[in-house]
Amino acid sequence: MRSPHPSRRRVLAGSLSALATAGVLGPTAGCAAPSAAASGRTRIRFWHLFGGGDGVNMQTMLDAFRAARPDIELEATTLQWGAPYYTKLGMAGAGGRAPEVAALHMARLAGFGPGRLVDPFDPDLLAEAGVRPEDFPEDLWRRGQIDGRQYAVPLDTHPLVLYYQTDICRKAGLMDGKRLKPIGGAAEFTEALRAAKRVTGAAALVTETLGPDCITPWRLFSTFYSQTGGTVLTPDGKGLALDDAKALRVLEYMASLVDEGLWTRRADYGASVGIFNQGRTAFHLNGDWEVTTFRTGGTPFSMARVPPLFGRATAQADSHAFVLPHQRGRDTGTDRAACAFVGWMLKNSVEWAAGGHVPAYRPVLADPAYLALDPQSAYRDVIDDVVLDEPAWFAGSASRMWIELGEVFSTLLTGSRTPREALSEAKRRLGRLLDTRNPLPGVAS
Repeated sequence: MRSPHPSRRRVLAGSLSALATAGVLGPTAGCAAPSAAASGRTRIRFWHLFGGGDGVNMQTMLDAFRAARPDIELEATTLQWGAPYYTKLGMAGAGGRAPEVAALHMARLAGFGPGRLVDPFDPDLLAEAGVRPEDFPEDLWRRGQIDGRQYAVPLDTHPLVLYYQTDICRKAGLMDGKRLKPIGGAAEFTEALRAAKRVTGAAALVTETLGPDCITPWRLFSTFYSQTGGTVLTPDGKGLALDDAKALRVLEYMASLVDEGLWTRRADYGASVGIFNQGRTAFHLNGDWEVTTFRTGGTPFSMARVPPLFGRATAQADSHAFVLPHQRGRDTGTDRAACAFVGWMLKNSVEWAAGGHVPAYRPVLADPAYLALDPQSAYRDVIDDVVLDEPAWFAGSASRMWIELGEVFSTLLTGSRTPREALSEAKRRLGRLLDTRNPLPGVAS
């Protein structure tokens, strides 16, 4: 996921040496082999990258797991979000001295050398823990498979969503009771923005459009382009499949909204969140994780799926998943405990959903406690329409593709590139990424 916290933006440019300097390569995150405590408890280590708001939710879940399963000694370590996390996790897997279980963005799995940096789950141990393929969206479960083996188990999906100010939208005639009226295409969305602008006198939509490691412009393009039925890469992630006509249709529409003054041209991530949180604009497109920020701010708002502007009702997303980092010698006892941990976290993910993410475990989607979360449960059916990046080593959350194409489409929104120029530059950068070898140790490109 993309964090709402500026500190995570800075760490994207970090390096392994920075990790060492910060101390996360020290004893707390060490790679010592697991040991059974004198009491007979099985010890497992869990590495994750959840800080800020969702870090609080994760800590609550971890504490509850420890109380529920005293037979398992859980050691959890929070590492720096983004590139530093994946560098450390990859090197730990390459050395075979990794933790028993870790969090991974699903779209990064292909670049993580399944069988080399991560190991497959034992399907019998997953079943023993109550983790069954039929309890997940078929496409999301399949993304965790490589050559028929399950390397990742999805915890959630975190799509791009539409936040909206209920008071402004009501004055603009855009509400149907407590919810936003359905918007059925690009022309209807434009009219909705115009109606909202007439109420506020200001641009009706705000998003991140600029700044270091600016990724939202990429997520916006990816969402709208996926709605046309287009794909960026070939299904195997090894070739370019960008459709010029479909891409230009999307880019020209995005540029038209900015040019008409309906979309704020210049706002970094923090400013875009602040402008919406202060009730100064009607709509905000972002990941689902800002719900806590806006609830705390007190401005009346709600959330909805991104409208189907270009045909299909798809939304760009990634998925937090559990993986088993590679170890030189796997132990059935610790693997069983790791699967029990994964199963417990899935079945108790209402707490996780409170932070905005959509649970991947379908039984939770029907849990009354989850359905009572408002507005978090309002967009839950997007789980069947999320679009993850094609499987390439340079794709997925905090990836080079997100950052490089985010920069390209940022220049479109800020007015320094035309749609055709942005498309040409995006294709050039994708070609360069496709020609570059995976830098993780022990992984073939």
